[in-house]
Amino acid sequence: MKHNIIKTPVLLLLLIAFTSCNNRPSGEKPADTEKQTKPEVFVPGFNADSAFYYIEKQVAFGPRVPNTAAHKACAAWLENTLKRFTKNVVVQQTRLKASDGTLLDSRNIIASFNPEDKSRILLCAHWDSRPWADHDPDPANRRKPVPAANDGGSGVGVLLEIARQMSQHNPGLGVDIVLFDAEDYGDHEESEGTTQDSWGLGSQYWSRNPHVPGYSARFGILLDMVGAGGATFTMEGTSMYYAPEIMRRVWDVAHRLGYEEFFLRRQTGALTDDHLYVNEITGIPTIDIIDYNPDREKGFFDYWHTVKDDMSNISKTTLHAVGHTVLTVVYESV
Repeated sequence: MKHNIIKTPVLLLLLIAFTSCNNRPSGEKPADTEKQTKPEVFVPGFNADSAFYYIEKQVAFGPRVPNTAAHKACAAWLENTLKRFTKNVVVQQTRLKASDGTLLDSRNIIASFNPEDKSRILLCAHWDSRPWADHDPDPANRRKPVPAANDGGSGVGVLLEIARQMSQHNPGLGVDIVLFDAEDYGDHEESEGTTQDSWGLGSQYWSRNPHVPGYSARFGILLDMVGAGGATFTMEGTSMYYAPEIMRRVWDVAHRLGYEEFFLRRQTGALTDDHLYVNEITGIPTIDIIDYNPDREKGFFDYWHTVKDDMSNISKTTLHAVGHTVLTVVYESV
């Protein structure tokens, strides 16, 4: 996945750093109130072995690039897997136009829990693979597709395990899991005149055409590149602009659970990812849990957008830290 860094004006950085969130959903308590003593709630365990298995299954299809047999086969598997956990599964099938004019057969896959409940949480990730390994150190690989174990597969694997847990333990509120397609079909690194909106095509479509007319949620969490060993999740700028209270709450939970080595209280630049379009178009305050650190050469994990984004980079320890944190946030949101 390529995430163009949004050049954030100085004024916006000051707003991010010093203002409270104007987008807090109705009825949500400020972070300080959340720290008050509350009755202990049941949170099911997160099985990292299961999440790892779900990533392996995706990668085994091959790169899930739109308009390929692997993409179509994986879509069917994702749909059938989610139907094991809830009967409320919708597939948004459409053709989306890439910036190079290619028409992409795309499928957003949505699973809902407690669909009648008006109090809802949105959980999302992208499931497609980047068609070009345009950051591979070997120029010969830069037109080959990416296996997408971490960049795509890991977020989906975590959400499938969360769905499995929710099928066994009712979360007590509405939860929608949305697997976005065509996120990673953005312009090739070597293209001239690259455009920000060539990314996140599936999330742009869903945000304008939600699976339920007038859909709304209290908040959303996007998972992207959440499986690599040594991952660091910083407080990314787009999330901090649109949903700072949600981000602080999630980071507070992660630290309380002992995952402070992964969830760093460091604010970093704004990124273009699916959450940008969810925020801008739907108004649902949505954060991105993404492995990003500007001190690295690429910012993202070492094998980002290379042919080596494979299962050898996936850490069950990282998967557990993310999955346990998100599950806890969901079950404590009742």
